[in-house]
Amino acid sequence: RRGERVAPADPADPNSREAILPQAGQVLFPDSSYKTAQAIRDFNKEGLPVMIFANWRGFSGGSRDMAGEILKFGAMIVDALREYEHPVYIYLPPHGELRGGSWVVVDPTINEEKMTMFADPDSRGGILEPAGITEVKFRAPDQMKVMHRLDPQLQLLDSELESMTDMDDDSVGPIKEQIAAREELLKPVYLQAATEFADLHDKTGRMKAKGVIEGAVPWARSREFFYYLAKRRIAVDDAVARLKAADSSLDTAAATDIVKGMCTADWEDNQAVMTFFADNAAEVDAKIADVRKAAVKAQIAALEAELE
Repeated sequence: RRGERVAPADPADPNSREAILPQAGQVLFPDSSYKTAQAIRDFNKEGLPVMIFANWRGFSGGSRDMAGEILKFGAMIVDALREYEHPVYIYLPPHGELRGGSWVVVDPTINEEKMTMFADPDSRGGILEPAGITEVKFRAPDQMKVMHRLDPQLQLLDSELESMTDMDDDSVGPIKEQIAAREELLKPVYLQAATEFADLHDKTGRMKAKGVIEGAVPWARSREFFYYLAKRRIAVDDAVARLKAADSSLDTAAATDIVKGMCTADWEDNQAVMTFFADNAAEVDAKIADVRKAAVKAQIAALEAELE
């Protein structure tokens, strides 16, 4: 949806006027980038999980926006997510798309311990749009090669042209004109096929296969899915944090393995894992206490070994 930014007149300058600047939809501008980064930092201080509905085609890269420090404010989003200490979920809604630099600033590799990305089956994701990919990877010479390799009529004309190499230009000219006309006729068809092929690369199945998203979540069940995922993640992260506090030698991966080992529910079922931690809080507390005792014993043994 198209938006507007109002630049008020300068009260100290009688010649200044209010300016209304149009802003395209699905694009991050300096002001919206700053607001996004600031909101993420505020949520982090509040100790809240973050849910980002990503439907952006990229950053605005005009000279006005470069002067408005779009690069700095975009980097602020990356910094805010890198420092985030609570779960972050990025979701591509139905018919939404995530492109260009906007993908870069919310990519889960920024903070792999906390960030996960999901997508609706009807969404699209990729740095370039299909039309842009075909412009780069399937230029006119490449299209011509494919046409002459696949089209029977062009193959027949090519064979006729090869057999007439020794004849004069008057005889060869009509064949070349037929080839050029056939190429012009096939160009839209091949370009459309190439664009559709490039679009397949941006679909949820391919994103999942490449490992850039955690999974496909249909919009119809997204509320239920993310509710149980958030509740489960909060319970698991709490147990991991308590284990790391009990034993300073544990890192996040080792603590997560301990939590996974004590959970008797299906680890892939968010609701089952959430229910397990809610119903077995005493057992979890006892396990953490045992880890704390073992860590203290190990420290005492290490001190005794130093004294000997």
